[in-house]
Amino acid sequence: MPVASGSDPAAVLAAAQALARGDLVALPTETVYGLAARADDDAAVARIFAAKGRPADHPLIVHVSDAAAAQRFAARWPASAQRLAQAFWPGPLTLIVPRAPGQADAAAGGQDSVGLRCPSHPVARALLAQCAAVGVAGLAAPSANRFGRISPTTAAHVVQEFGDTLQVLDGGACEVGIESSIVDCTREPPVLLRPGRITRADLERVLGAPLGERDGHSPRASGTLASHYAPRAPLRLMGATELQQALQALPRGGQGLAVYSRSLAVPSAVALQRRMPGDAREAAHELFSVLRGFDDQGAQLIWVEQPPDEAAWDGVADRLRRAATR
Repeated sequence: MPVASGSDPAAVLAAAQALARGDLVALPTETVYGLAARADDDAAVARIFAAKGRPADHPLIVHVSDAAAAQRFAARWPASAQRLAQAFWPGPLTLIVPRAPGQADAAAGGQDSVGLRCPSHPVARALLAQCAAVGVAGLAAPSANRFGRISPTTAAHVVQEFGDTLQVLDGGACEVGIESSIVDCTREPPVLLRPGRITRADLERVLGAPLGERDGHSPRASGTLASHYAPRAPLRLMGATELQQALQALPRGGQGLAVYSRSLAVPSAVALQRRMPGDAREAAHELFSVLRGFDDQGAQLIWVEQPPDEAAWDGVADRLRRAATR
C-alpha cells in the first residue's frame, strides 16, 4: 500500500475508514511512528501482535483525543491522572489507570489496567478526530516495527520494517524521537515505569510530591522488557574512559565498528561514527535514526558512550541500556 501524506485530509479520512473496518494503519506521533488498530476490536488488535511478532501479554498503549475520551476506557480516573493529563496532554505521556470491564481487552495484555495517551502530533490528532466521527473511540498503537527492534521515526523506517503491506500516513520525522514516559496511576503515589522526554522532576513538580518506586506489584508496561529497541548489530554501552581505552586498543581500521560518542575524538579510521549531541532532547530526537543508520551501513558492532547521569538524559539512557541487553 502506498505512503500517503498526513497533510492530505482525504488520506486521513481513508485511514480512519480503514481503521473502522479493522485494518491496521501506521501513523506518526510526536514520539515514534505507531502501528494502529481500533482499540475496541480484539481481532484488529490481534493483527498488531501478529504483524510485530509481539507477545500477547505485552500490553499496548491506547491513543485518545483527550481526557474525556480516555475516561471511557477507565474504571476509575485517579486524581493523579487528572492532574498529569491537564499538565502534559496532548503530549508524550502515557497514564496507566484501572481498566473499565470489557474495554480494550486485547490491548491490555491480560491486565485489569490500561495505558492511555493523548498525542500532540497534528496528523495523529486529525486521525483521532476522524476516527471519532466514524465511531472509533481510541487506537491501540505500539511502535511500528518488528518486536524488540528499533522504533521508527520516519515513514521510510516503517516501510523498511513492513514493506508495502501497510497503509502509512507520513507526518515527517518525529519531534521527540523516543517513546512516551509511562506513569502508573493505579496506585498512590504514582510510579514512573518508563522515562521519556517528560522527566521524574517534571512529574513530581505537577503532583507536588515524590513519585513511588517500581516493585513487584507494578503492572506490565509497553517497552519495559530488559531487551528492547535493539539494532541488528550488537550494541555495547561504555563510560567515556572505558570507550577511550577500547578505541586505543582497536586493531587498525576498526572494520565493521560503529561509534556514537558525545565527548571523545574517535579515530578517523573508524568509518562509521557519529557525534552524540550534547543536548538531551537533540540526542533523543536522533537516537533511533542513528542506530538504524548504522545497521543500514553494515555495522557489525556498535559502541556507544554512556549518556550523562542527569534526569534529562534518563530516556536516552534507558533506551540504550535495553538496546545493549541481549
